[in-house]
Amino acid sequence: MTKNTLSLVSGANGHLGNNLVRFLLQQKIPVRATVRNIRNKKPFEGLDCEVVHADITDKASFVKALQGVETFYAVGASFKLWAQDPQKEIYDVNINGTRNTIEAAAEAGVKKIIYVSSIAALNYTKLPTKESNGYNPDRRDMYYNSKNDGEKLAFELAAKLGIELVSVMPAAMIGSEAFSPLNVSYGVLKLILNKKIPVDTKITLNWVDVKDVAEGCYLAAQKGKSGERYILANEKCMSITDTTILANRLYPELKLKIPSSVPKGVLLGIAAIMEFTARLSGKAPVLTRKDIAMFSGLQQDFDISKARNELGFNPKKPEQAVAEALSYLIKNPEILREA
Repeated sequence: MTKNTLSLVSGANGHLGNNLVRFLLQQKIPVRATVRNIRNKKPFEGLDCEVVHADITDKASFVKALQGVETFYAVGASFKLWAQDPQKEIYDVNINGTRNTIEAAAEAGVKKIIYVSSIAALNYTKLPTKESNGYNPDRRDMYYNSKNDGEKLAFELAAKLGIELVSVMPAAMIGSEAFSPLNVSYGVLKLILNKKIPVDTKITLNWVDVKDVAEGCYLAAQKGKSGERYILANEKCMSITDTTILANRLYPELKLKIPSSVPKGVLLGIAAIMEFTARLSGKAPVLTRKDIAMFSGLQQDFDISKARNELGFNPKKPEQAVAEALSYLIKNPEILREA
C-alpha cells in the first residue's frame, strides 16, 4: 500500500472506525469514510476526509463507495451482544454484510481488504489463546457466531474472487475519541463509573487501547500476509472487579463500591430479572444468563507474538489503557450522563 492511494473505512462513525480514520489521516493517507447516517457529522468535525453513505446490507452502495479504493478496511458491523431478534439483527446483518462488502470490493477493483474480525472468533480451550487454535466451538451467542462464520466466509470469498484479505481480531477496545452510543466495551467502564455493577460477575475483559488497534489495522495493511489472522489484544485480561478496584484507586473521590461476591445462582436470578425488563423496554440488559454461562470465569489471555513479530504491534498495557479511557470519560461527563 502506497501512501498516496485512497483507503476506505466502513463504519467510520463507530469507535474503531473513527479512530482508524484519524490514524490514517495522520499518516497522510487519503481516506473515504462510509456511514449509514450521513447527517451525523460530529465524528468528522475537523477531519479532512470524504464522508459518503454506504450500508453493509446494500451491496450496490459499497460498489459505488469503493470505486478508486486500493485498501478497504472492513470495520462496519453490528456490534452488540443482545437484541430482541439476535438472528436477524446481529447474525444475518454481519454475515450478509461480509458477503456484500467483499463482493463489492472485488467488483470495484480493490487490491486489499483488512477484515475486522474479533477475538470472539478464537478457540479459548487452550491458554494462552492463539490464532492457530482455530475457531470458537461455543455456539451460544449470535454475535460470536457471526464473527466465527463471518471470518470463515471472508477468507472463502477472498480466495474465490482473487483479492488479498488479512483478518485482524481486536479485543475489548477502549480509550480515545468516542461518540454516543458507546460501544459495548467502553460501556462497561461507563457502568463502573456510574456505579451500576453491584456484584462480582467474575467476567474478564482483555482491554486494549483503540488507537493501538487502529495502528494494528494499518500495520496489517502494510505487513500482514494475505489469508492470515492476527490478534490485536494484550497478553493478560482483567476482571471487571479488578477494573473497578483500579478505577477506585485512580479516583477515590468517586467512592466506587467494589462489587461483592455472590453465589452463581443469585447471579443467574439477577440476570433473569434484567432480561425480563429488557424484553419489556427494548433496552439491552446489563447482564444476561448467557453472559454468566459463557463468560463468568473465562480467562481471555492471548499469545500475541504473531502480531508483534510480523506486524510490529506493540499495545500499551491494559492498566494504562483503562486509566486513559476512564480519564476520557470523566472529562466528557455528557457521555456518562446519557442513557
